[in-house]
Amino acid sequence: MKKLKKTLLVLLSLLALFALAIIIYFYSLRPKYEGETPLQNISKDTEVYFDEYGVPHIYASSQKDAMVALGYVHAQERLWQMELMRRIAPGRLSELFGSKTLKNDKFFASLGIDENSQKAVDLLDKNSQEYVMASAYLDGVNQYLHQGKTPVEFTLLGIKKQDFTLKDIYNIFGFMSFSFAMAQKTDPLLTDIKNSLGDPYLQDFGLSGTLNTTQIKNFQGKEIEYSKIAQSITAMLENQPLPPFIGSNSWVIGAEKTKNGKVIFANDPHIGFSQPCTWFEAHISCPDYEIYGYYLAGTPFPLLGHNRKMAYGLTMFENDDIDFFSEKINPKKPSEYYVNNKVNTLETKNLSIHVKDSASVLLHVKKTIHGVIINDVLDAVTSSQPISMSWIYTSEPNNILKAVYALSHATNYKQYKKGVELIHAPGLNIMYGDALGNIAWTTAGKLYKMPENVNPNFILNGSNGIDDKKEFLDFSKNPQALNPSWHYVYSANNQPEAVDGYLYPGYYLPKDRATRIDYLLQQKNNWTSTDVQKMIVDNTSATVSKTIKEMLSKVSVKNQSKNFQIAYNTLSHWQGNNDLNETAPTIYNKWLYFYLKNTFKDELGEEKFNVLMGTHVIKQVLTTQCLNPNSVWWDNTSTKNKVETQSDILTLSLQQAIASLEKQLNSNPNEWTWNKVHKLEHIHPVGKVKILAPLFNVGTFEVAGSNEVINNLLFALTDEKQYTVKAGPSTRRIIDFSDVENAVSILPTGQSGVPLSAHYSDQAKMYNEGQFRKMKLNKKEIIATSTKLIFKAK
Repeated sequence: MKKLKKTLLVLLSLLALFALAIIIYFYSLRPKYEGETPLQNISKDTEVYFDEYGVPHIYASSQKDAMVALGYVHAQERLWQMELMRRIAPGRLSELFGSKTLKNDKFFASLGIDENSQKAVDLLDKNSQEYVMASAYLDGVNQYLHQGKTPVEFTLLGIKKQDFTLKDIYNIFGFMSFSFAMAQKTDPLLTDIKNSLGDPYLQDFGLSGTLNTTQIKNFQGKEIEYSKIAQSITAMLENQPLPPFIGSNSWVIGAEKTKNGKVIFANDPHIGFSQPCTWFEAHISCPDYEIYGYYLAGTPFPLLGHNRKMAYGLTMFENDDIDFFSEKINPKKPSEYYVNNKVNTLETKNLSIHVKDSASVLLHVKKTIHGVIINDVLDAVTSSQPISMSWIYTSEPNNILKAVYALSHATNYKQYKKGVELIHAPGLNIMYGDALGNIAWTTAGKLYKMPENVNPNFILNGSNGIDDKKEFLDFSKNPQALNPSWHYVYSANNQPEAVDGYLYPGYYLPKDRATRIDYLLQQKNNWTSTDVQKMIVDNTSATVSKTIKEMLSKVSVKNQSKNFQIAYNTLSHWQGNNDLNETAPTIYNKWLYFYLKNTFKDELGEEKFNVLMGTHVIKQVLTTQCLNPNSVWWDNTSTKNKVETQSDILTLSLQQAIASLEKQLNSNPNEWTWNKVHKLEHIHPVGKVKILAPLFNVGTFEVAGSNEVINNLLFALTDEKQYTVKAGPSTRRIIDFSDVENAVSILPTGQSGVPLSAHYSDQAKMYNEGQFRKMKLNKKEIIATSTKLIFKAK
């Protein structure tokens, strides 16, 4: 017995020592926030003050010195994230994760982002400021790569360090651009519905633009199962180790509508949640330049930024910049294809995908004049009918680095607009406000018209010489507004007004958020920063009360259960707010799921139904089709001798929703509160391994908000007990030009991507509670509240 106790004691001691060693090791990897560090290629010592939340405030004698320092401090917090970001577009994730990311690598490698990036680097003016400053940033990143601490993820995965290059920067922007696109999820599915079910089944989808209710006003002051394509691409984007870009809100209030007579700017881009979070904040101050910016990992210029003179931010435009073409191959010579009765030869290239712990995979990529043939790179597309993908990003000259440099260095509206004009893809709404009182919304992206009889919502004919005719438009035709007479601009990914009678095709989101933003902005003429802080976390739906009322009017309440009656009564009195203690959102979202399942799944089948649920189309449809008693979708095609009606489906769906909640929660509807089912966890790629999750993941948190409210915390409608929030505001920023030194912001978790750093998750609780912290610009305040790191010139 004594020997057993002694053995157990020894084992426990060894475990304790092992645990202590791990903790010491993790602590040793924490970033350096004070002291001195030698840094090459800076002309003078450079001071970096890290404030209470780990935001670096870089004071340098020149922009070039500041950029070297920025690269270094960015790398010490986010080197692992940078490594992941640069690997997606060229198809290099399998070098880290093995065959489970091979599908992702094959697809992205085939798109040509890497080749496009190299071409952009070759054409870049080596004397330009964007080249000089980006190179200085990379110098700082690479200095840390060689002399700094090795991230634990590098050690766990056996990653060999390789210098970062300009091509990596372009590849990161390229991945970002593709993750914005929605055509790859939508066009193949709609084509499949049209081919298999017929046009009547598309009427509820409003493909003519009828569902995309115009919200943003222009104003100038002075046979193939195509759905498998969508299914395959959607799965890749959702399962990759970095989050896709989703949507966003932004509004800018003119001086005429604010209490202090100055512009107030607000922006919260919606992006998939992950750990570390998307943005890295940094403040640069030089004698000739200042910016407080939000940076993607591995990029030198901020996509969101402000200073004392101006502020800019973005939302997704959601315009259509991807088209799919069905190609006609010469049956006698497979290397040839036809366009307008003319023979063309397929372009081919061979790529090698390196796979960890396995043999490399040779990829044969074929390309037409329209774009890459995706059959060979998507396992789900097995048809012999070749489908090509045309994407504006890779088919047009790439000036993204120049564009983002121009935006971050603009000092007035004209300079800002020139920067916007340089962006060819993705389509973005760029929002602007300045200290002089100007407010603006400008869409970025190279827009085009197609022939009137060509509908880009479907797979197009690549051989007829008609469907591929694009008329590219001058930038002046991009929807935009400058200093409108109603004194505010806003964007919530909704469709702009027609320009010259033409509605730009796209995959716009429903009017819910836009309607709510517009309504709230109309109500006041004395806005303050505090008011906007409350508005940006608003949880109330602008449309659900009316929709619920109409839906409930079709529900049969006779002979229903007690809980059915309680749920019905709860919904009938609901004002659309999605707070933690509300029960109506729990009931409503479960009802929505069963309504959609009972309406669409019988015709579409499991796979296509799941694809539909991942598109913006379903968000547009659910508030209109459910109110259409004549919709062909109501009938359940799997039942015989009966034609289901709107009332049948809505009543059945509410019954099923209540039964599901009784089973998953309990029998008391008054306890079905939103906080029990709507939850958020920030998942690190390594944290997907269960034993490592406590070290790397952040959360789980109960969160308010919902789909398509201003506090847009997105989740998939399912019959699961818990709605796992997948995306939402990647930051919330508010800049009041009457008090710009007290502008506020928040991140979902924290600045650092290094576990056990004090700033790994120090903002998470504040974020979930709708709180904010300062984006400091005042040097005296910064010095008084920060640690100091000096980069010594060598």
